[in-house]
Amino acid sequence: MISRFFRHLLESLKSLKRNGWMTVAAISTVMITLTLVGIFVSVILNAIKLGDDIQNNVRVMVYTRKDVADNSETIVKEGQTVKNDDYHKVYDALKSLDHVAKVTFSSKEEQYEKLTETMGSEWKVFEGDSNPLYDAYIVDTSSPKYVETVSSQAKKIEGVSEVQDGGANTKRLFSLANFIQTWGLIGAGLLIFLAVFLISNTIRITIISRSREIQIMRLVGAKNGYIRGPFLLEGAWLGLLGAALPGVLVYFGYNMVYQSVNKSLVGQNLSMIEPSLFVPIMIASLFVLGIIIGSIGSGISMRRFLKI
Repeated sequence: MISRFFRHLLESLKSLKRNGWMTVAAISTVMITLTLVGIFVSVILNAIKLGDDIQNNVRVMVYTRKDVADNSETIVKEGQTVKNDDYHKVYDALKSLDHVAKVTFSSKEEQYEKLTETMGSEWKVFEGDSNPLYDAYIVDTSSPKYVETVSSQAKKIEGVSEVQDGGANTKRLFSLANFIQTWGLIGAGLLIFLAVFLISNTIRITIISRSREIQIMRLVGAKNGYIRGPFLLEGAWLGLLGAALPGVLVYFGYNMVYQSVNKSLVGQNLSMIEPSLFVPIMIASLFVLGIIIGSIGSGISMRRFLKI
């Protein structure tokens, strides 16, 4: 059994060399198709990842009234520093709401610093007492679907001035994320199916061009399994060799895109899929897909000549 396998393996390598341009054509088709598959699947998977990140970053901003010092344990009253009886009243009310995972305080000074970093130095005219912003609590929900519910409940809390959750934009964002996840995966599946079709037909052409060789082997009494073996291995070689260039492109291309694009995403709490996780899995998948497609293409094409 082992000796037969190595004999078939050697024969498949000889066939690749003997068929010259047909081998090059088949490998080229595999390369082009798997490259497109690699690019498309990489884009779709990262779009899904970013969609999830965007959903998870949708938060409820709860602004307190100007006269409410909810995060201060003491207040100045009539020139004296006294205990603040309303300390964390809004905070505790927010924490007690259903579906609230985390509540973080953001002072108007912190918000002002972020605003000036984003909008530029011209906003520095509002420093100090001129700061028009309000203290706020950033509320993270246990799931993005609870944002609207928590927002409506937070508006009823005493001491709250305004609540922002993105409104219609948030709903559109969730719809877009669901659209990308659903149709992105469907699109990736269709492209892989197309890749199987194109590669299988290219390999079939290489086998049809050698129909006389197969007929001669049958006439001298060779069994179907013996005839099929080298062709299955040859198809696997075509898939393996065809996946080499797409694998290299994925390795260098994805790392380069990650380094250039991810910098602008990190500041928004977004991120592409880590190359250390994505690249090895993607390259391995391309090689496995190429080998499977090549073998299946050869197996299907052989049915015509072996009359299985």
